[in-house]
Amino acid sequence: MRVGITGHRGLSREVEQRVRQLLAEAIREFDATELVGISCIADGPDAWFAEAVLEHGGSLEVVVPAEQYREGLPESHWPVYDELVRRAAEVHHTGMTASDSQAHMAGSEILVGLADELFAVWDGKPAWGYGGTADVVSYAQRNGVPVHVLWPEGATRE
Repeated sequence: MRVGITGHRGLSREVEQRVRQLLAEAIREFDATELVGISCIADGPDAWFAEAVLEHGGSLEVVVPAEQYREGLPESHWPVYDELVRRAAEVHHTGMTASDSQAHMAGSEILVGLADELFAVWDGKPAWGYGGTADVVSYAQRNGVPVHVLWPEGATRE
């Protein structure tokens, strides 16, 4: 089973703990030997999902939206990003250079195209900008990829 991830960044520590638990529970439903997690490994749910897939014994494929993508992420996340790229079984690239919303959506489209199912750490609200979680969910639904929303009850985005 090939499972992709999309989700909101910048969640509070409390929401992070609850999301991490939801991700771990959802991943445990899969046979580790057959699980391939697909992620752009941004800080937040993308990386938490990738870590949980590897911890469960699954394999990881990474989608890099742009050559400058890593530099656009918080510097504190770089060591985690680098480690996850190193542990990836395969790395896919969009071929784009600038890490902008178009590249992020292109990366998400590749991710959805590789996935049998999409996990969405999503509050159900519209995207704050082009290429946000809601746009990725909509793209997956239009392309027949089942979406499994993981959002803690009563949680809010900051």
